[in-house]
Amino acid sequence: MKKAIVTGGSGYLGNVLIKKLLSLSWSVVNIDINSSDIKNPNYKYFNCDIRDYNKLDKNLPEANVIFHCVAQVPVLKDKKKFWSVNSEGTKNICAVAKKKKINKLIYVSSSAVFGNPKSNPVNELTIPEPAEDYGKAKLNGELICKKYASEKLKIIIIRPRTILGHDRLGIVQILFDWIKNGKVIPVLNNGENIYQFVHVDDLVDAFLLSEQKIENNYEIFNIGTDNYSTMYDLMSSLIKQTESKSRIKSLPLGLFEFLGNLLYFLNLTPLGPYHHLMYGRSLWFDITKAKKILGFKPSYSNNRMIYETYLNYVNKENASNFEKQYSPHRSSIKKKILILAPFFTNLFGSKIKNV
Repeated sequence: MKKAIVTGGSGYLGNVLIKKLLSLSWSVVNIDINSSDIKNPNYKYFNCDIRDYNKLDKNLPEANVIFHCVAQVPVLKDKKKFWSVNSEGTKNICAVAKKKKINKLIYVSSSAVFGNPKSNPVNELTIPEPAEDYGKAKLNGELICKKYASEKLKIIIIRPRTILGHDRLGIVQILFDWIKNGKVIPVLNNGENIYQFVHVDDLVDAFLLSEQKIENNYEIFNIGTDNYSTMYDLMSSLIKQTESKSRIKSLPLGLFEFLGNLLYFLNLTPLGPYHHLMYGRSLWFDITKAKKILGFKPSYSNNRMIYETYLNYVNKENASNFEKQYSPHRSSIKKKILILAPFFTNLFGSKIKNV
């Protein structure tokens, strides 16, 4: 029986990954500061903060691979924890993995390492230029991994685009509430920016393919769907599929960024600097390398995954069937001043041109 350690296994991505591994008859240990609802004889939960090296060193079990999913995400806005968790915590995981001679580590990085790229598509040779603390800390985690790879710890870096899928909440819940209630939906600069997502099931497949096929000491893969569109097309498709009464209006990108960052400074919005930077800008991955080397074949288009994610949210909400959640991406989020965003957009936004 293959053995895996999943850090952050109580979070959104880690939870889906663990359930997939268990379905394939793996033995799994979840390292997290929060427990989960998983019940399986091949599953164990270990309460540990990855910033605690001594506790990790004392208790980390033998395993074939570590899937390192722990992250302090942008919505939590804690700059110190961006670095202590995403960077120093990653260093601890690498150090203990090397000491215990664990064969392989798969590190979940982020597309935020590229900031606002100078050109698209982005591939694995594109030089990362993060624009805010979250992206910088995740990139530093990559550099730490690269150092340990030079010391013969096999490491694979996976950079996912924005993740959607069943039970995904967090920031996207705000959009879904607007769609459900027929509110005006804001896009920036006519929604002409191209935005790419990845479905959580496709991302988990990329993890498993990496674990199976890569034996090099160090590899990087950018992972996303190969069927994506502009933000306007995405929002239009979702409105049409849900038969929502929502309309789309455009706001100037510069105004959105200025107000967003001001409200972030005043702690009046759930959005962080990375959200303000990229909602109105283009970023999409060239996933040729993952297709060629891993045999990665994404099953979901942008339109399909956002629609199915929306349906899952609405059906569970209507049935009052939300379980107690822990991580930001599995939890409801307070809208704060964003509750006024549709009103503001309707008042000051403009109709989309050339549509």
